[in-house]
Amino acid sequence: MILGNFDVVVIGGGHAGCEAALAAARLGQSCALFSISLDAIGNLPCNPSIGGTAKGHLVREIDALGGEMGKAADAAFIQSKMLNRGKGPAVHSLRAQIDRTSYHTEMKKRLENQPGLVIKQGEITDIIIKDGKAAGVVTDTGAEYTARAIIIATGTYLKGKILIGSYSKESGPDGMFPANRLSESLKKSGIILRRFKTGTPARLHADSLDFDKMEAEPGDEKVVPFSFETQTPGTNKVLCHLVYTNEKTHEIIRKNLNRSAMYGGMAEGIGPRYCPSIEDKVVRFHDKPRHQLFIEPMGLDTKEMYAQGFSTSLPEDVQLEMYRSVKGLERAQIMRSAYAIEYDCCDPTQLFATLEFKSIKGLYGAGQFNGTSGYEEAAAQGLIAGINAALELSGREQLILRRSDGYIGTLIDDLVTKGTNEPYRMMTSRSEYRLLLRQDNADERLTPIGYRIGLISDERYQKFQEKQRLIDEELKRTQKTVIPPSKANPILEEYGSSPVKTGIRLSDMIKRTELNYEKTAPADPDRTPLPDAVCEQVEIKLKYDGYIKRQLADVEAARKMEERLLPEDIDYLSIQGLRLEARQKLDKIRPKSLGQASRISGVSPSDISVLIILLESGQM
Repeated sequence: MILGNFDVVVIGGGHAGCEAALAAARLGQSCALFSISLDAIGNLPCNPSIGGTAKGHLVREIDALGGEMGKAADAAFIQSKMLNRGKGPAVHSLRAQIDRTSYHTEMKKRLENQPGLVIKQGEITDIIIKDGKAAGVVTDTGAEYTARAIIIATGTYLKGKILIGSYSKESGPDGMFPANRLSESLKKSGIILRRFKTGTPARLHADSLDFDKMEAEPGDEKVVPFSFETQTPGTNKVLCHLVYTNEKTHEIIRKNLNRSAMYGGMAEGIGPRYCPSIEDKVVRFHDKPRHQLFIEPMGLDTKEMYAQGFSTSLPEDVQLEMYRSVKGLERAQIMRSAYAIEYDCCDPTQLFATLEFKSIKGLYGAGQFNGTSGYEEAAAQGLIAGINAALELSGREQLILRRSDGYIGTLIDDLVTKGTNEPYRMMTSRSEYRLLLRQDNADERLTPIGYRIGLISDERYQKFQEKQRLIDEELKRTQKTVIPPSKANPILEEYGSSPVKTGIRLSDMIKRTELNYEKTAPADPDRTPLPDAVCEQVEIKLKYDGYIKRQLADVEAARKMEERLLPEDIDYLSIQGLRLEARQKLDKIRPKSLGQASRISGVSPSDISVLIILLESGQM
């Protein structure tokens, strides 16, 4: 019963699946996206928010490459905030509270209106592999669809199991059907699966909460959009609120730990270290008298409130007692109980940096299936998987982003080179080049790549080039403009900066710690109005010039290691100069270069030295 023939089939309609399908279709491939429920497309089953620390960087990079998450988030946000403003620009991260229903509607509409893309509701139960290549999929009704490439983006649906205390149920997130049969098909194809776990807090009825007892958390007065194309980002529409647990809350949790699915032995999967349940926080950080919780709206047309930081797998009676112990939540009514969810995912070291499986040509993995957590990490991988499936089918070279290109490159390199023993979360600390990989310059780094691939339009690229021209011209002007002491000193003295006796270049004034681009305006009569994004780039490039040059030198040194390619047929197990662990790890990962080999856990500098000697002597 063959019901369709496609170039690319995407399994899953979450954030990875949406980006993968859109990218493949926009690059000229006929594509079908299968979702267990069309009502779950672009779903936000946990926190209805996009962005956050490091995650905001990923969304900006997705947009710069031509992806869709940033645009959909801009269309559906209800509160926006730039995090870490008190720190340097490298860690500034945009975060937006999202109207959950609107985001789903926006993303589904974009998929439906995309030429070359077919959306189908159905559970994929089998993948067809012929001669070591992806060849098609089969649904639970027996329908078969041929494909030249398959992208697995199953999220938490793959053999999903909900856990609430001693209760368990085979289920996807939000009570959706799980995908129970696909795991066996993948295992038969030689794919190694493991079991991970995540969780989500309860949803509370807004009318049962006392917001007067909580700390209001407003959004930023000036809203910054995720997408570089969004011209009118809109305004904040809601308040979020901050509350805290207390000793009573912690005592309720401690006395019921044995009833938690995780501590009671019900949970099998490994949970995320950086997004722990509340019982995990109480046990691991027993010295802390309280933990902060954010009460956040699920949307404009619903009374459901999300309790961020209150994830748990405790039974429902304990959940109610625990929530009501918090100030402002004394009368809380739970609309949806908190739960943990276990699911199958793959060992990402089975993948190339293109996200294609090493053992099966044309089969790609993306999102939580690759062992990550978070909507943004998923969308980033989906975009790359969709791009690479399309490029490969078109006979073009696949895209591999370097660690110095973006957080997306860092994310994927970490996964395929180091692997992960728990749900992987992107953090700014994971990058050695974070001053270069700021969210504000994501377009400078990645839009030329998106244009070359074909996901950035001519019109958008021309606007990008014009922005870069303005930045370059303004940088040159500030470096040439000399401000006399009579104009410079009043400003320097106003902001507590040392006065000058001779003229000072405008660029040197801006570089001073006490000053910035805006504060120097009164001394700069030749300044013309420029877009905020241009002014921001000029200031950052001037203030951090020395540090940026230093990191660029590090990138160049790393590039040389990346260009020293290793032969694909090396028999690592037979190289006597390598330690046993290094032999085994190198044989498993099969690194493409010395640079990648040096990042494998268990491969030491002395092992790399052995590889260098063998390369230079021509022995491999």
